[in-house]
Amino acid sequence: MSRNLPPPFTLIECLAPLAIKPADPTTLPFAPSDCTAGVENELQAAVAGGASEVDLPIIIAESGYFADVGRRARSGDASPLLGRHLDAYLNDNPEQIWENSWVRFPFERLGCHARNVLLQDLQADKKNPAGTPRADSKRFFLVRGGECWLRLPVSYLLKIALADAVDHDRVLCPLVRRTGRRLLEHFLSDNTSPETFSFHVCSGGGDLSLGQKVARETARRFLLGHLLILYANRHFGLEEQGQKAMIFCSPLPPGRQRMLNEGISDSFYRELFMSPCLSGWDQGENKHRYMSLCHQVLSRSQLNAVLKLREAGIIVNNLVVLPHISNTSLANNGTHISLGSRILTGASAAEREGGAAFSGAPPFFGPVREKYLGDLAAKIFEHFLPLFVGTYSAAPHRLAFEDFHPERVLGFLPHELDYSHLRMLWRRWRKKADNRILGQSLTPFGPQRLDNLVGRLLGLRGDFVPDFRLLDYPVAWLATDRHCAQDGTLGNDGRLKADLEALGIFDRQMSLYQFYKLREYKQMGFSGFEARFFSLFCGITRDLAPAVELQKLLSCLAFKYMAAGHCTHADIPGAPLVESERRQIVFAAAIGLPTFFVRRGTPNRFLNELLGQTDGVRVSRRYPAYLRVPVQAYCLALLARLRSERELVEMFKAEELLDDLEGRLREPQRDGAAGRLTAGIMQDAGFPHRHPGDLPAGEFNRAAEHYYRGELRNAHLNEGWEFLLEDLTLLQEEGGLPSKTGAEISDPGLRQRLLADDLSPEESRRLIHLLLLAEERDARLNGEGG
Repeated sequence: MSRNLPPPFTLIECLAPLAIKPADPTTLPFAPSDCTAGVENELQAAVAGGASEVDLPIIIAESGYFADVGRRARSGDASPLLGRHLDAYLNDNPEQIWENSWVRFPFERLGCHARNVLLQDLQADKKNPAGTPRADSKRFFLVRGGECWLRLPVSYLLKIALADAVDHDRVLCPLVRRTGRRLLEHFLSDNTSPETFSFHVCSGGGDLSLGQKVARETARRFLLGHLLILYANRHFGLEEQGQKAMIFCSPLPPGRQRMLNEGISDSFYRELFMSPCLSGWDQGENKHRYMSLCHQVLSRSQLNAVLKLREAGIIVNNLVVLPHISNTSLANNGTHISLGSRILTGASAAEREGGAAFSGAPPFFGPVREKYLGDLAAKIFEHFLPLFVGTYSAAPHRLAFEDFHPERVLGFLPHELDYSHLRMLWRRWRKKADNRILGQSLTPFGPQRLDNLVGRLLGLRGDFVPDFRLLDYPVAWLATDRHCAQDGTLGNDGRLKADLEALGIFDRQMSLYQFYKLREYKQMGFSGFEARFFSLFCGITRDLAPAVELQKLLSCLAFKYMAAGHCTHADIPGAPLVESERRQIVFAAAIGLPTFFVRRGTPNRFLNELLGQTDGVRVSRRYPAYLRVPVQAYCLALLARLRSERELVEMFKAEELLDDLEGRLREPQRDGAAGRLTAGIMQDAGFPHRHPGDLPAGEFNRAAEHYYRGELRNAHLNEGWEFLLEDLTLLQEEGGLPSKTGAEISDPGLRQRLLADDLSPEESRRLIHLLLLAEERDARLNGEGG
């Protein structure tokens, strides 16, 4: 607990307004009929084409930065390596793929409605249409051949293509036009990559599970995004100009973007890759400045992590490869799944009425009780997080021997773990990595050329990591000795941010990253939680749908434990060491470590209880004050704990879900998301029966990017296509479509042209309209249509 901030209520007092009946699990928050869900997807964008046609290489080649580096290199004032570094990025690109590039096309290609949307989005304040335009408006225009052209990020291209596709001149159906315009704000320009979020909130109940509904909506939304890109490529003339935009799911920053980042300044990196935030924000320039602040702070934070590694004794010599003053962490892409509770939302929305305490009405809930319960639920949930990592989502990545500097691979972990756990994790990681000679683990020496030479001569292969995104991005800041963001008191996150800012690793203006973040009613309009630990789903139906179901079950279980008095804040103290102790398990699973260590007699009574049900736990020989715990055995103990909750399992009809989870845990290479993604990457690379360590790190990571924008993208599109066919059948049965439409869409040739990016603008537009009709039907069934 934060000092001088005692808990405002007891657990019983906080639960009282919710009217939970212990004998009736349907009265628990996040029960099947109580739960709602929405998803935010961060996508990878790229543009294929020659260096003389695509915006990103043109901007670099024409920049003052490029000219100045070349001039200084020629005069001897700077290392010629800088100039060669940029030359290599521009000229050594055999696939001609430019990740996160913008596009450029003639302004006249836009229809009337799309032009109006663009002009509105170029306002400094969109709530004031009569106000001044953004100060950076000229950045989005250029003159070519005497014509006015547009320069736009792919994230905004999605929105402007939708606005054009539902223009009055191109669609006669008012319902299609109205639905399309409603969805414009669901295409965000944030961070670096395009983001989309659910077109409607999915509700529990009916023939489909909540997870199945979320999967259908997500797959259809991805299909719509792809169709909008195809429409823009042809209708706006991108392909005519040698550009081909694309979107796909990819969890990690592209390798070439990482390489470019190593040779440019942080300000030039932001100029190239920070989104201008044209869509989704009333004051886009302010949001853009905020994103620049995030990049500056996180870059500085990664540098400060090196000092912590030295303090922890992990760096013991002066051969340190300092992180660059710019980092690519904001280019990591994940999926955020938010669950809402009608019970919590209703209680939070209810206003206190005079005399309520004397009339027998439940007491006022309010933000103080919401925060108290929400923090405790999140802490309980975090103990179950290892069930998700690598099982439902993953981010496979190869590290070469020369990458294996602690100041590089440990990323933000020095700010997320206590020193004791950091040291034990690093030692175990070194032992796992394939960098051993005569039984001794080697670490790189420092100079990259020497490391490369040593790695090749000695056959040191580095390591393979199942979910590198959870290491490369700050997913959960550690509490300080004074403040914890999950101690149950209102405003605790602000107090922690102030502490982190004083340490030089954060800024209080930024959102506080957490694994399972409370979504407070006062800020969001609903009460629930956002899961921010999902990386890449191999299958939308096979992986995302059950992940939502498990997230829902665990959220409900947390409130059951609280209602039964089984777990309180005192059982999971807010001290940094206790927080680090439970979170290290997540990072161990992400790295692929077989074990983790917990103090004997830990003050975390809830974790101690779970360990008592875990097989294979023993006192560590190396660390006698610690217990050595197998990761897989711990996850299986969590699974057994869930199976023992018979009432909840029956209420959620979760038997099949838990059987599937057991398969993922026992056969991770066959059934887990990390194993299946890795197998797909190796198959795409032409080595289907080899271990990823058999491929050089760079070759494996390039193969992963190729797989994501090819085979995996098409697999996701096929899922969306199947759902569209089902939706159109239902629309036909309801009389909303002519019968011939189904026959036209069922044509296998149309699907093949879709996957081959070979649809005409008219075909793309027609499919866009059909998807909008399907979305309107689904939204109407969820109470959001019209």
